[in-house]
Amino acid sequence: MKWIKENALSLTFLVLFVLALGGQAVAGALQFNDEQRVMGAEPVSILEYVVSSNFAVDVAENWQSEYLQFLLFTVLTVWLVQKGSPESKEPGSEGAGSDDEQMVGPYARENSPAWARAKGLKLWLYSNSLGLAMGAAFVGSWLAQSVAGTAGYNAERLAELRNPISWGSYLTSPEFWNRSLQNWQSELLAVLSMVVLSIYLRQRGSPESKPVGAPHDVTGVTA
Repeated sequence: MKWIKENALSLTFLVLFVLALGGQAVAGALQFNDEQRVMGAEPVSILEYVVSSNFAVDVAENWQSEYLQFLLFTVLTVWLVQKGSPESKEPGSEGAGSDDEQMVGPYARENSPAWARAKGLKLWLYSNSLGLAMGAAFVGSWLAQSVAGTAGYNAERLAELRNPISWGSYLTSPEFWNRSLQNWQSELLAVLSMVVLSIYLRQRGSPESKPVGAPHDVTGVTA
């Protein structure tokens, strides 16, 4: 029970993610089969739909926009600040910070991660591991979206008796960029809203909010 309590936030989001993904699979299969019947084609099972390019492209296009959001937010907040937002460092503290502040190298603590005591490439990799992981997840999901999207788009073209196109052609098509940009703009708007609204609005008890009584111009999570 202690382990569950200490990991309740990640476990809750994991459960919600699985439920949402399962719900998307069921709803997507029902919608896909409805379209199949309209075209006089055979319906498919949920399992067949889940392994199809239609499902893969819908999932991947959402994942890549989410990881793009976190990649940009993780990296840009190193150098950019927003006065009054708990999502920002204080003005004047821009940059990667000193070794002392970051507790690396000779300034590492007894309980610091082993790679915090490393030097050279090892230390650089660990110092930027969060951004690198988010970047890798973005690139991977972007590639998955492009490949699955090409397959799904070509299936539609063949059904309409049109010639399929190459992966490169799909990457420059309105179909691909419409799918990508409609997700990107929503994620960027969400981040912008969180950064700005958290200057003036509060959520008592949340680490994403300043203390209720903190002045609007206080930056960071403490008054």
